[in-house]
Amino acid sequence: MIYPSIRVLSVAIACILPLAGISVSKAQAAEPLEQFPMVITCEYKGLHQAFYFTRLDADGMATYINPSKVAGTISIGGTAKALGEPIGGSCLGKTLKELRASGQARDLKP
Repeated sequence: MIYPSIRVLSVAIACILPLAGISVSKAQAAEPLEQFPMVITCEYKGLHQAFYFTRLDADGMATYINPSKVAGTISIGGTAKALGEPIGGSCLGKTLKELRASGQARDLKP
């Protein structure tokens, strides 16, 4: 026979462990995203545009897109590149560090 206090304790542990696993996995999953800004602003031929963070691939490549569906990519150690039509602009060829230093990379903080 199992004592009632042990049964209650085992039920409590069985309920808490999955919740602890969820919070740890969410924290680990959020870390890579925190390395990328939510918005990158660029200027091309006098037009200022905001590119919004949309996804992070398994290989660490972040994709940004603006409302006009112009997109670009960047990785932690790489430089900004345009997707599709090769256009110039104030972001191309810059690293995340350079974009942050120039004020073009913006993080959303609570």
